[in-house]
Amino acid sequence: MDKFEAMRAFSTVARAGSFAAAARGLQRSRAQVNKQVIWLEDYLSVSLFSRTTRRLTLTDTGMAYLEVVERILADVREAEHLVQYSQQAPVGDLRLNAPMSFGTRHLAPAMIEFMRQYPEIRVQLILSDDKIDPVSNNFDLTLRIAAPQESPALIDHTITEAHRVLCASPEFVSRYGRPEALRQLTDLPCLHYGNLSSGNYWIFHENEQEKRVRVNGVLCSNNGDVLRDAAVAGLGIAFLPTFIVGSDIQEGRLITLLEQYRPPRLDISLLYPPHRHLSIRVRVLVEFLQQRFSQQPPWESAPRQAPPLD
Repeated sequence: MDKFEAMRAFSTVARAGSFAAAARGLQRSRAQVNKQVIWLEDYLSVSLFSRTTRRLTLTDTGMAYLEVVERILADVREAEHLVQYSQQAPVGDLRLNAPMSFGTRHLAPAMIEFMRQYPEIRVQLILSDDKIDPVSNNFDLTLRIAAPQESPALIDHTITEAHRVLCASPEFVSRYGRPEALRQLTDLPCLHYGNLSSGNYWIFHENEQEKRVRVNGVLCSNNGDVLRDAAVAGLGIAFLPTFIVGSDIQEGRLITLLEQYRPPRLDISLLYPPHRHLSIRVRVLVEFLQQRFSQQPPWESAPRQAPPLD
C-alpha cells in the first residue's frame, strides 16, 4: 500500500465528512478509499475515525494526525507545483463555469487576456446562474459567488469579496423619497433576485444583529443584469453586488441607499476538485485570476456612497 496515497485518502475523508464524498473528489471507488484508510489505521495502530451508522468523526488522535498530514500534503503540492512550472508549458483543454453576470462583465474579458498569454490552452467557458455540480459536470474550475462555506469535495480558493448595495435611480428616489429604515422597503417596489437562499427576505446586519425585511418584488429574476436594467429605468430598489452596479453608481445612474446596514458577506471563490495532480493550466489560471481580482477589483473603484439629492 502506498503510504502517501493513504494519507491523502485520510485527509480527504476527514475534510469531506464521508467516504462517498471523498471517493468522488479523489475519483476513486469508495471501497478503495475505505481500504486505504483502514490500512493507515492498521499501520499506525490507532483509530483515526469514530464510525457509527450515522456519523463519521475524527478521534482526538485523528485530529492531531490530520494537522500534520495536511502540512505534509501542502508541502508535496508545493513541490509538484515548482516542478511543473519548471518543466512544463501550459497546454490543453480547460473547462470553466461561472455565473452569468460576473462571467460576462468581468471573467470573459479576463479570459481573453489569459488566452493571449497562454495561446496553447483551449477554454470552454460555461456561464449559468444555476448552481451546477462541478464534479459531475466535469469542470476543471468553477467560479462561485456565495457566503463562506465548506465544500467538502472541493478545494475552495477565495480570490476576493463581493460587496452588495441597495440602490435605485435618481428618478425613483425623487418619486418615492429616500428610505431611512429597512422596514420602509416593505412598502416600496423592489427588484428581487430569485436565487437568494433567503427567499423573499433581504438580510442585513446592524450592530452585530441580523435584520430581515420581506420585500415587495415587483420584478423577480434569476439574473442580476435584468434587475440592474430595471433599477436604472426607475422601476424599483435593487439589492445587487457592486460588480454589476459599481459603474452605474460612479456615473450617477444609481444611488446607494441605507448604507448603515451591512449585508452578509459574499466570497468570490474558485472551486476545483482535490485531484492528485492539479494540471498546470488550472494552476496558472487560478494565479492569473487571483492577481487580477484580489487587490483592488475594477468594480470597486466606484464610490460606495452617492451625494444626497437636492
